[in-house]
Amino acid sequence: MNVLLVSPQTPDTFWSFKHVLRFVSKKSTFPPLGLLTVAAMLPRAWALKVVDLNVARLREDDLRRADVVMLSAMLVHEASVREVVARCAALGKRVVAGGPLFTTGHEAFPEIQHFVLGEAEELMPQLVADLESGRLQTIYQAANRPRMALSPVPRWELVDLKQYVTMAVQFSRGCPFDCEFCDIIVMNGRVPRTKSPAQVIAELEILRTRGWQDMVFIVDDNFIGNKTRTRELLHEMIAWRRRTQPKMGFFTEASVNLADDAELRALMVAAGFTKVFVGIETPAAESLVECRKVQNQGRDLLAAVQTLQRDGLQVMGGFIVGFDSDQPDIFKRQFEFIQRSGVVTAMVGLLSALPQTRLYQRLKREGRLEAKSTGNNTDATLNFQPKLSREFLQSGYRELMKKLYEPGAYYQRIRTFMKNHRPTGPSLRLSRADLQAFVKSFWLLGVWHRGRVAYWRFFWSTLLRRPRQFRYGMELAIVGHHFRRVAQRL
Repeated sequence: MNVLLVSPQTPDTFWSFKHVLRFVSKKSTFPPLGLLTVAAMLPRAWALKVVDLNVARLREDDLRRADVVMLSAMLVHEASVREVVARCAALGKRVVAGGPLFTTGHEAFPEIQHFVLGEAEELMPQLVADLESGRLQTIYQAANRPRMALSPVPRWELVDLKQYVTMAVQFSRGCPFDCEFCDIIVMNGRVPRTKSPAQVIAELEILRTRGWQDMVFIVDDNFIGNKTRTRELLHEMIAWRRRTQPKMGFFTEASVNLADDAELRALMVAAGFTKVFVGIETPAAESLVECRKVQNQGRDLLAAVQTLQRDGLQVMGGFIVGFDSDQPDIFKRQFEFIQRSGVVTAMVGLLSALPQTRLYQRLKREGRLEAKSTGNNTDATLNFQPKLSREFLQSGYRELMKKLYEPGAYYQRIRTFMKNHRPTGPSLRLSRADLQAFVKSFWLLGVWHRGRVAYWRFFWSTLLRRPRQFRYGMELAIVGHHFRRVAQRL
């Protein structure tokens, strides 16, 4: 059986980091972890080929050779998916599609013959048997949320690791919280399920032995959803780091209550974590109540961010505008909070009603739902009728993004971060890509682009006043180029 596994092209979004790839001579930020995991569930005797459209073109010969084409996609990939499916249809190729795009909305794709809805681990044996017998079903839907022990080590040999900035490993699925706008609990549930520490260490060891020495994204919905299991993993990661002396570092996503657990933060830093993405959402208390963001309520969010920073973790923050409770001063409040907190990487988006979420269902009942979500976190449109003026929200969002990533404000945010930040973890490798990016930044940021005066002022002040944090500062300066480009096109 010849199986072609296709990862769709990711558009220019906040997290694509498209505009910094040239700095590090890479083609994509993240590998197609889901597809590589699915590949590991297929028989070893089958001939598999992975084509990541963020790295390579989909050739006609690849399609002609395939007995079946497997697609995995998120909402943001819809346009690319439709192009791939059209090419498959023209050649009469069967398509099996899975991933969030189809799990919450497969009805919108009548041109696709077969779907895997939900998590695949318990479905794959039947799918494989049906492929071998030529009797594929239309729908394969998970009846249960599978144990993570069933999840195999991804088939990393099917991609060229050198094409990617960051590797990816999954420890858990699910989140214990119940935010109204979030689709994670729809797809993965509210009871976090985890791999064993031995599973995760085995995956990290494979990456290490394959020569990976850079950052690894632990892609969990909430890394600390089950703190007991997280502690067990971190102790094993620390022991593994002592044994093998890996060069890689880690970042992940976690809820803000990480700020309440000093032991957990210390373990993360000792294990090599340097960054954490936190859903801060909004400084407006009423809006946090509205969306049931209980873990953020009744706390000083600014102090929580600073606690994480002081312990050596760079906080990347998610922010949302457009809640019913938001007042006209929301853009001013968001800007002031982001600047004061030193959340350099601030992903701000307009509220979007994602399929099957409680927000989606509520707005549908209220007759306010108008369109489906694109899944693009920088899409300056709304798919529902807001309480504040649509024009006010859209124009305010564009202005906020441009203001946040204007060179002066951005570099000031880095300075605030470095003032709070106290790196205490293991020293990480300075890679050739890091050095290339550093040198290229001289020309692109220091000569070619607007903001060069602010760049050189930041460069010299950081080098002279904070030499130990110079690497962090320059990395953030380079990443800011991407965010600025995204903000400019809104």
